[in-house]
Amino acid sequence: MSHTLSDSGVFMGATLNKSGDLVPAEELYEACRVFGRYVEHRGGMDWDFSTTHTMPIDPAFTRLVESYLASVLTSENPARGWKLPETTLILPWIVRLFPEVRYIYWVRDPRDGLLGSHLTDDLERFGVPHETTGDLRRRRVASWLYQYQIMRQTPTPAHRIDIRFEEFVMCQDSTLRRLELFLGLPMAKIEVRPESVGRWRSEEETQDVNVFPAEALYLGPVSGGHGT
Repeated sequence: MSHTLSDSGVFMGATLNKSGDLVPAEELYEACRVFGRYVEHRGGMDWDFSTTHTMPIDPAFTRLVESYLASVLTSENPARGWKLPETTLILPWIVRLFPEVRYIYWVRDPRDGLLGSHLTDDLERFGVPHETTGDLRRRRVASWLYQYQIMRQTPTPAHRIDIRFEEFVMCQDSTLRRLELFLGLPMAKIEVRPESVGRWRSEEETQDVNVFPAEALYLGPVSGGHGT
């Protein structure tokens, strides 16, 4: 998505890595640790973010986020934004700091998403209260559920669109049209890899889908075909 936005003339920050993330990101990672102090861990894989919706935002958090986003916030480009997966870990305060931003909620079937490693596999590094475990698979599931819960518990922004990774890959043209209506900008088409959808089917490891909400799973083709 970051590459699509960049190719469409959206300024995504001064320095991007090959994934289109705005880097360096250490200040945002530290903001995650500040935010984590105010999250209640209910035990197991259950968290409560209600305090973060009404309390004053920690000034240290604001300073860190604004410093991280300096190149975006000071840009004169009328279309600007950023992408960093770890932003999800602080979504309640991001939505409160930037209420008029147009938010793209990017969703992928967790059965595919959890096949690869992510920085957020270790919630400890981001100050998230959690139960520790040496089981990598369990850590990844816990991280996914944490991010799913924080998204569900955060009051929805005034301007939000939900885009499935699978829809973007298999039906890029129609998905781009949705984005064009949402952003008010013409969207560039990029190369996609259909084989990246449903990779979990060829994995030997059996995944317990019962831990994931049904709406998070990609259950089949959407309307249209590849590139339509």
